Amino acid sequence: MKKLNHTLAIGFFALSMSTIYGCNLKVENTKNKPLIAQVIPAEDEKPAKQYVKIALLLDTSNSMDGLINQAKAQLWDIVNEFTYAKCGNEARPSLQIALYEYGNDDISAREGYIRQVIGFSSDLDEISEKLFSLTTNGGEEFCGQVINNSLKQLDWGKNADDLKMIFIAGNEPFTQGKLDYKDATSQAKEKDVIVNTIFCGNYDQGVGSKWKNGAELTGGEYMAIDHNRQVVHVATPYDDVIIQLNSKLNKTYIGYGYRGARKMAVQAEQDTNAYELNEGVALKRAVSKSSKLYNNSSWDLVDAAEDEEFRVSELRKEDLPKELQAKSVKEIEKYIDDKKVERAKIQSEIQELNKKREAYIAKNQKEEKGELESALLRAIKTQATKKNYKWDKK
Repeated sequence: MKKLNHTLAIGFFALSMSTIYGCNLKVENTKNKPLIAQVIPAEDEKPAKQYVKIALLLDTSNSMDGLINQAKAQLWDIVNEFTYAKCGNEARPSLQIALYEYGNDDISAREGYIRQVIGFSSDLDEISEKLFSLTTNGGEEFCGQVINNSLKQLDWGKNADDLKMIFIAGNEPFTQGKLDYKDATSQAKEKDVIVNTIFCGNYDQGVGSKWKNGAELTGGEYMAIDHNRQVVHVATPYDDVIIQLNSKLNKTYIGYGYRGARKMAVQAEQDTNAYELNEGVALKRAVSKSSKLYNNSSWDLVDAAEDEEFRVSELRKEDLPKELQAKSVKEIEKYIDDKKVERAKIQSEIQELNKKREAYIAKNQKEEKGELESALLRAIKTQATKKNYKWDKK
């Protein structure tokens, strides 16, 4: 049984702010054209959402524990980077991430040792939860098959302005399995999905085992990383305060519905997972939670109330937390508003402290970025630029 290992997951992200025209859709000049060819949107028509869709395909065989740890540590770096992303007309895109594992003997051979861990999601806590649940075990690594599965099983959408990417990471030949990787990448190209490959090992070895060719066929990037590289955390005078503010932030959430209590528990659990991995990871997660990408409208009343169609009067009593069940509609609305104000204040404080934290790190010692994070962000930014995305200055 081969030793391999490698698991990872990420991260990422959020609710969407959107735009009618997308990131790079061009508006044609309709002068002198027949009226029948002109499409005039209704005044009350909602803007179309703009998506960044990323599928992570991770080898979870026996030699990649370092890769898993990098993924856990750097998920929040990537999320935080996306808080600065904009479409062409200033709208913020919605980030969705899907996760597959492959090459694991714990998965049925009938399934090709491949499993969808989570489909496209913007639920950051759930993505983190799935990432921390990954374990490794030796198996066969079928790169062409896992790419094919992700293309068929995930909803990639048909918006030509969406940024759609696959990142596949591993350290065995890209040619393994019955399904030819060239056929899989051809299907990806048809769906406007860019395949990026991350070889865990020597650059030339990855080239020789066709990882580079797998990326080139769709215009993607080939990267070779040291998956066992340790990420250095730089302590700052602002760390303890940010951690304390994160605890206060959790108290502004009002769980409702059948998911409320469980999701609040998951939120706290992922805080603990991050802290136990590394204090720096906990800090970066706290910063992510202070951004708009961290949205929990499916179970939190404060986020849910941001929707114009949300009505407290339509909530069932049994869906409310016990402390609100005896209150009137007006009392509940005030309670939500108070929590909203409190949350905004805490989030603002975290953002300001993080700016000081980053300045301190830049002045005293550069924080070493992980190999995986650097590879992902480099490819994402390069490919996003082609669709008229841009990044704010931090």
